[in-house]
Amino acid sequence: MGGGVGGGTGAGAVAGSGRIDIYSANVGISAWEIDLFGRIRNLTQAQQEAYFAAEENRNAAQVSLISETATAWLTMAADQDRLRIARDTERAFGQTLKLTQDRFRIGIASELEVRQARTTYDQARSDIADATTLIAQDQNALNLLAGTTVSQDLLPARMPDKTPTLENLPANLSSEVLLRRPDVAAAEHNLIAANANIGAARAAFFPNISLTAAFGTLSLGLSNLFGSGSQQWSVAPSITQPIFDFGRNKGNLQYAKATRDAMLATYERSIQTGFREVADALARRGTINSQLEAQTSLRDNAAGAYNLSQLRFRAGIDPFLNTLDSQRALYTAQQSLLATRLVRDSNAVELYRSLGGGLK
Repeated sequence: MGGGVGGGTGAGAVAGSGRIDIYSANVGISAWEIDLFGRIRNLTQAQQEAYFAAEENRNAAQVSLISETATAWLTMAADQDRLRIARDTERAFGQTLKLTQDRFRIGIASELEVRQARTTYDQARSDIADATTLIAQDQNALNLLAGTTVSQDLLPARMPDKTPTLENLPANLSSEVLLRRPDVAAAEHNLIAANANIGAARAAFFPNISLTAAFGTLSLGLSNLFGSGSQQWSVAPSITQPIFDFGRNKGNLQYAKATRDAMLATYERSIQTGFREVADALARRGTINSQLEAQTSLRDNAAGAYNLSQLRFRAGIDPFLNTLDSQRALYTAQQSLLATRLVRDSNAVELYRSLGGGLK
């Protein structure tokens, strides 16, 4: 037996008084297909577009991660403010409770007033415990998103005074900005890849023409297996007719067309989703400033009413119930203003996300 690079065969036979050994070896068999009908070209384009789609999916994940991190940071900032408001309210309610208890001991206030004052004080205490828990959970969420423990100097102490992202949008912003959304771009690349796959499936109905180059040798002895004069080089075309494929090519073409239709539907849905998300964010953006202004005015008026009710109560003009109601109204107004500020800043983050990562 003999062998060679790429494979070899050997045979021995006795003829007359001697033995004749025949060895053969094939070296480096390669094939090239002539892309007459675009099958290889379309397959190459499909793979390239699939790569582009995967890259856009990575960009979409990055934008989502940034948005989620910003939202978690703002939520923690709002909870920090909520804790501070609850502590301030606890001190104010505690003073009111002490004053009511002193008045009850000297027979000026009733037991009902004492119990009413204590209910508001206990509510503030409960809100402090709840806000403390939320802050700890917010920090856990930030650590999870960051993949590490976020240092204290990076954690928020309170809500920012200004919107953390886009302050003002340019006028007459073209809807073409939505084409930069990663999900829309990925759907577009998938659609192009599906169309290319249709071309490749259609080209499979035509014959494949390839050129095969073979390098071999034939020798009468192992020592002369690759000796001088033994080389042979041949170039032979081969044609494969896709006649008896039992419907495989037809099925592949139908599958490619169905995939293209699915990718087209996905592309249309991505664009529609982009328009809806941007429209929703802009709708909120168009009214949030008015709502914030109204909530600020409500908080200021509630604070003024509380101060006046305290003075009138201590002067003996108004009953204690007026003071208690004004305290509760102020606390509710402060919480509502804080929630509105969080909505404003979260809307800015949502607008950043819905535009595919802001304006580039």
